[in-house]
Amino acid sequence: MIIDSWIQHPTKRLIAEPCFDSLRRWMGGTIPDSIPLKVTVRAMQSAGINKALTCAWYAPSGDLISNEEVLEAVTRYPDLFVGIASVDIRNPMEGIRTVRKYVTEHGFKGLRILQWLWDLPCTHALYYPLLATCVELDVPVCFQVGLTGPLRTSETGRPTYIERIALDFPDLKIVCGHIGYPWHTEMIAYATKFPNIYIDTSAYKPRRYPAELVDYMKAHGKRKVLFGSNYPMLTPDMCLKELDLLGLDDETKELFLWKNAAEVYRLSV
Repeated sequence: MIIDSWIQHPTKRLIAEPCFDSLRRWMGGTIPDSIPLKVTVRAMQSAGINKALTCAWYAPSGDLISNEEVLEAVTRYPDLFVGIASVDIRNPMEGIRTVRKYVTEHGFKGLRILQWLWDLPCTHALYYPLLATCVELDVPVCFQVGLTGPLRTSETGRPTYIERIALDFPDLKIVCGHIGYPWHTEMIAYATKFPNIYIDTSAYKPRRYPAELVDYMKAHGKRKVLFGSNYPMLTPDMCLKELDLLGLDDETKELFLWKNAAEVYRLSV
């Protein structure tokens, strides 16, 4: 059993965003202009992924991947894809209605907001009604932490902002994607301090996991770290091929690959 905690089925709108020029350079220009859904499905199945948390993207320019496009993928492949909503944070009341609709009517399992798209940390007042709604619906909010790969500021991904919302919303489940590097030791400290803060490893292959994170996974953090790929920037197969480099025992490997995600997102597996 494997659950990938962070993927997106990209649209042409997402791929064409100028801020992703840095990712195109890192990948040698290998990101195609469009990716058919069947290619994404095949990438998940070939890697043995049982569930893939598939997220919408909203930015000031509009939807880069709409909730409806995510819903279409979930509807076509309900055993594989699990929807994660996103909203325009500048209209919190409309955002609240959107999150409620997709969680209660369509079975979406969380809300993802990428702070760097808005150039606003998660402590800004625009986020707080949405965070309260996640508590009400008992679904996680998912943020990006650490270095921003796209050509945008990394400031909004500092883990210290996560600490503030954890203090203000003690019942909120917070999943922090992309490990938090280069502030990963802070991220580990906050995940240790707060029972409802979790880390997912999306955007990093296992050989690039910081040693401190691997040590945390093997000790008191074994129930706090979730596997993620960040497909299509990295495929799950690329990440899973290096899994044995971590030296995890069977229990820790099982928690990392699926049990932690199933518990956090309340998934039936």
